[in-house]
Amino acid sequence: MSQTLCAIVLAAGHGSRYRQVAGAHRNKLLAQCIGRDGVERAVIEHVLIGLQPVVDKIVMLTRPDYSSVIELGLRHGCEVVVLESPGMGDSIATAVTAQPQHLGWLVVLGDMPFIQADTLKRVADSMKDDAISVPTLGGRYGHPVGFGRDFGPALMSLAGEKGAKRLFQGARVQALEVEDRGVLWDVDVPAALVFE
Repeated sequence: MSQTLCAIVLAAGHGSRYRQVAGAHRNKLLAQCIGRDGVERAVIEHVLIGLQPVVDKIVMLTRPDYSSVIELGLRHGCEVVVLESPGMGDSIATAVTAQPQHLGWLVVLGDMPFIQADTLKRVADSMKDDAISVPTLGGRYGHPVGFGRDFGPALMSLAGEKGAKRLFQGARVQALEVEDRGVLWDVDVPAALVFE
């Protein structure tokens, strides 16, 4: 068994709420925003750059028509998996099936560009084979969520719209309280591109 950590970046959704406000042709993953490092980049690029020092491999799942997202993923050294289904369950199952030999998987949403580097590292460092690691802010679960290697078969069996939340039931959950509002901040509408 490998001692490596794999990030699964979910970037295959339609972004419907964002498009309703910004326009049907706008992809929130490509929208520019100023990250916690003060640099302006595309939303998905902030996510990928933040993960690079923390994990050994990044698998990004995205849609076949998201050519610019695919290009950014490849440029940042990701394994890019293209699939039609926007369902989180399908995406996670596909990624873990493609990359089963890791000590764990860090599930990351492609529209969450404001998570602090130390939060990512803390979640990654806390991971155990038989536990789920999750940052919390004010008692609310955030992202990314780390699944130890024992969860591999359960992750591979996920399907449809629902993500891995159901795996929390009966599991050993390591809740890591953080002061990082980025763990709850996703870019669902254009106004959320400005982090305050």
